[in-house]
Amino acid sequence: MNEEITNDEISLKELIEKGKQWYSYLLSQWKIIVLAGILGAILGLGYSIRKKPIYTATLTYAIEDEKSGGGLGGALGLASSFGFDIGSSGGGAFSASNLMELFKSRSMVEKTLLSPVVYEGKKISLAEMYIKDKKWRNKWDEEPKLKNIQFLPNANRDQFTRVQDSVLGVIYLNLSKESLTVVQKDKKVAIGTIDVQATNELFAKYFTEALAKKVSDFYVDTKSKKARMNMAILEKQTDSIRGELNAAITGVAVATDNTFSLNPALNVRRTPSARRQVDVQANTAILTELVKQTELAKVTLRKETPLIQIIDRPILPLAKERFGKAKGIVLGGILAGFLVVLGLIMRRILKQIV
Repeated sequence: MNEEITNDEISLKELIEKGKQWYSYLLSQWKIIVLAGILGAILGLGYSIRKKPIYTATLTYAIEDEKSGGGLGGALGLASSFGFDIGSSGGGAFSASNLMELFKSRSMVEKTLLSPVVYEGKKISLAEMYIKDKKWRNKWDEEPKLKNIQFLPNANRDQFTRVQDSVLGVIYLNLSKESLTVVQKDKKVAIGTIDVQATNELFAKYFTEALAKKVSDFYVDTKSKKARMNMAILEKQTDSIRGELNAAITGVAVATDNTFSLNPALNVRRTPSARRQVDVQANTAILTELVKQTELAKVTLRKETPLIQIIDRPILPLAKERFGKAKGIVLGGILAGFLVVLGLIMRRILKQIV
């Protein structure tokens, strides 16, 4: 037992002695460590000067709550009893969480990148603005496949080449991983926030607003598609029945003129006029009902749109985050000093082994 304690004490003493030796060794190399720290501080200062500031564009939107319909629900039920489906709420396909994924989807981001903007006096797409900001074309001049590639505003996405698809894919990955953030602060509140970070202040603002518009248009069109289709059918049927009614009214007038001053005993000659009067009554009833259903369809369509309301838009100047000079000097000096100390330790260990 005493031997074990003695061995432990000796090991501890050796450990302390080793620590003193390493401390003395590193202290003897203080000039190298300080010089490395100074060089690292200079490099950190240079990095902070060259590093472009990051601008953040923030847009806040609200999702319109689904409504039960109240008195409208009874009217919709009445309409359905006549065989008309004039639409209802779009279900949960576009709930708040799903809508956030829609903002980050490749389809919406790529459509946004093809949106037109006016930049430096020229009308270009956001994709071209991104490429210009990243200075990719300086490298593409040496690549035949990329040299003449263009992304025109509102271009037909289906006609893009494989190379264009690849470039858009790279831009999408860069934006989705580094720049685009969509969050909903509270699940109980249907309010979300879109943040876009970029080194180009105007690109961050334009892209945020264009993305919100693209998603909103897609959202509204999808949610109200059924109601718009039914309203179009009702309007077409209403116009058709109105035409039939006008023709029937004209037919009654013609038949009446043909039977004017006719012998009352000749009732057979009055049959066309009676038939036309029946057509007028039937078409009048049908037209009245169709007009009611059309108005209900319009009410439903108004209820469905708009579904996304923009609360706050990004306003220039945007919030800016810069890598400070003091931060660059401190971090650069510490990192360089740490790497030099690590290198000195490794070099001494290797010498001892050899």
